[in-house]
Amino acid sequence: MSPEPSMTHDRPLLLALRALKLGDLLVAVPALKGLARTFGDHELLLAAPAWLDPIARLVPGLGGLLPTSGLDEPLSIDAGVVDIAANLHGNGPESRARISALDARLVIQHAAEHRSDPREPCWLDGIQERRRWVRLVNAFGADARENDVAILTPRTSPPLAGAVVVHVGAFYGSRQWPVERFAEVAATLAGEGERVVVTGSEADRGRAMGVVEQAGLPSSALYAGALGLDELAALVSAARLVISADTGVAHLASAYRRPSVIVFGPAPVEEWGPPPGPHIALTDAALRHGDAFADAPDPALLAVTAHDVLDASRGLLAASESIAMSVPSRSATR
Repeated sequence: MSPEPSMTHDRPLLLALRALKLGDLLVAVPALKGLARTFGDHELLLAAPAWLDPIARLVPGLGGLLPTSGLDEPLSIDAGVVDIAANLHGNGPESRARISALDARLVIQHAAEHRSDPREPCWLDGIQERRRWVRLVNAFGADARENDVAILTPRTSPPLAGAVVVHVGAFYGSRQWPVERFAEVAATLAGEGERVVVTGSEADRGRAMGVVEQAGLPSSALYAGALGLDELAALVSAARLVISADTGVAHLASAYRRPSVIVFGPAPVEEWGPPPGPHIALTDAALRHGDAFADAPDPALLAVTAHDVLDASRGLLAASESIAMSVPSRSATR
């Protein structure tokens, strides 16, 4: 899916810059879908890290990924090749410089101190992240919808269907809910008859092993470091419930409308929380320090107990069973 900078294109290019992580990509999906919907005569490319390619393939209307590991280096595409450039990364000098270097005919971005285009909206602090980017692209005539977060299901089969997915991963310590609490939740739900699996990256494998061992789960429940990103997405798409901190997997659960319990720490729920649906966000905002890059878990995260997560989980599981029971079988409708 990743295009070479020198390749030719049959349609004019619309390049969206968002060289961040999985969750950042997924909250930008409504804006990306709006751009694809409105500028359908353009080929839409996303400038983002190459490892996100399996998920970028699942965004409807997205035609390719331009590998971009960050903003330290210029984008690997010649000036003048891009017709429309959208800055979905931020509003700082680094992202604006990368967009400016493309020399695009139309630039979609927030206003700087002096607007270069009257359509440019001002940057607003404290708003929902999905709304931020929808508001931006819609100011330029796009038809983007804030809660249009759905992505396609991977072609790869899920390694397991109907599981409770306990995701222990979090890139920074500020979002790492304690292993012993994950283990208590996993053990309790497994004891209540749920098939529990534990996921995370290779870097999270030690934490995941701790959860599996403390919860008394079989070794087959350990999926951390064993799944590609497409396999992880497939697992989440078929999950019965997803339990995680505020990280990319939580946004995957939203994208597939799978019931989820999300433990928030440094990030405000009102800015990064899930869309309407079977999702419960837990935190104590009054205790939040808000340092996303801290090594220690944020106090708002630590305020959430295993009992809190279990209560929320049981409620969602019961609700999903109630919905399933209310749907008539095919034979009953004949």
